[in-house]
Amino acid sequence: MPRALITGASGFAGSHLAERLARSGGWEVIGLSARPSPPSPYVLQHLVCDLLNGELVRRTLSYWRPDVVFHLAAVSYVPRSFQDPVGTIANNIIGQVHVLEAARGLDPPPVVIVVSSSDAYGLVREDELPVQESQPFRPLSPYGVSKAGQDLLGLQYYLAYGLPVVRVRPFTHIGPGQSERFAIAGFARQIAEAELGLAPPVLLVGDLEVERDLLDVRDVVRAYELLADRRFAGQVFNIASGRSWRLADVVEQLLALARVSMRVEQDPARLRPVDVRVLRGDASALRAATGWEPTIPLAQTLADTLDYWRKALRRSRSAE
Repeated sequence: MPRALITGASGFAGSHLAERLARSGGWEVIGLSARPSPPSPYVLQHLVCDLLNGELVRRTLSYWRPDVVFHLAAVSYVPRSFQDPVGTIANNIIGQVHVLEAARGLDPPPVVIVVSSSDAYGLVREDELPVQESQPFRPLSPYGVSKAGQDLLGLQYYLAYGLPVVRVRPFTHIGPGQSERFAIAGFARQIAEAELGLAPPVLLVGDLEVERDLLDVRDVVRAYELLADRRFAGQVFNIASGRSWRLADVVEQLLALARVSMRVEQDPARLRPVDVRVLRGDASALRAATGWEPTIPLAQTLADTLDYWRKALRRSRSAE
């Protein structure tokens, strides 16, 4: 049975990937996280490993000898990257160098899935849509810079050392389990709080006129699994739906699911200092390579996200 090692295994996408791999029945899953995590039925061993500690990373990979490393761990909150650009870039780039160096030291080396982001593209003009993998990087945030750096490091290790690196650039993915710091999860939590009487029926929002290519996280991690193959070494793939959604329309769908009537108010604190108006990706390379298509409609993703927050808040109340 092949062994997968997931960095950031207790995070949003990492936990969904662990479940995906375990449920497929074909993987033994080892999880790494920066902090202790609750036991997971989908992870054989869940280890605390600071990726900034290169020697610890080397010893961990040397001991477990994975067939595939899914490198998901990263500081991923864009506003935090403006507040702490040094920490964001150090964590994301130096942490990945340690993972790549540790993988390079194994014989045979594992396939390494380097998870970049559509944020690496940054400034995209409307005449450049949908974004293809050949699109130049023009990052608009320190987070975007760090993801461009991770992407380029993955390519460099493939070209310089022949390390079987596959780079992926997922567009915005959402779903149950995502932190409320992110826009759509935050909207869902606010609605769930209002339904339970924990907050007034006011939905605080940022800029709702931006348009984003939205994917369910469960579709995204399915793409990661499909790409965990040496034949894709050196290649890069967008993971995108090819459609962009205006956030105002997403909010309208969420409010239609709410059990209370809510008023929408813009919160200046939720506005970014700089942003792209429209972002939409081209995943034709991924489709051609694997046959992948997104299968979970946005309506289901939003319903599942709202239900996740309803249950999470009820559990929190009952534990008090």
